[in-house]
Amino acid sequence: MNKSQFYKLIVSIFLPLAMGAIAGMFTSQSVPEWYATLNRPSFNPPNWIFGPVWTTLYILMGISLFLIWKQDASKERNVAILVFLIQLLLNFGWSFIFFYFNMIGFALVEIILLWFSIAIMLFLFYKIKPMASYINIPYLLWVTFATVLNVSYFLLN
Repeated sequence: MNKSQFYKLIVSIFLPLAMGAIAGMFTSQSVPEWYATLNRPSFNPPNWIFGPVWTTLYILMGISLFLIWKQDASKERNVAILVFLIQLLLNFGWSFIFFYFNMIGFALVEIILLWFSIAIMLFLFYKIKPMASYINIPYLLWVTFATVLNVSYFLLN
């Protein structure tokens, strides 16, 4: 790996981790105050699980971004990176909508958009580098589960 690729790897992993950390810092105070008062579905995981899961997913997202970014420049590669950034912004925004603004219904609409953007990203990544798509399958599955949780919170509250 040359120096340029090494920097791309660092940036690729840092970007999703930083976005997740920033969202977490701004929304964490709502967990003990607002979120703890909500009616929870029976299958809601314990709060401690979210940090390790999201950290792992952000690292995998970063590795997948690197696998795409290191490819030769092309329209397909650039579109795939753009879709990656769009889904990352949607991911970032969901935390604020749900936890900071306490808008469960709007968060549900937003997470559905996030799910579709991830599915599109996986499709585009697959066409360029299948492994970059495969390592994001846990992310799509987790967001699918999070969508079901969001629906449940919406219906219970």
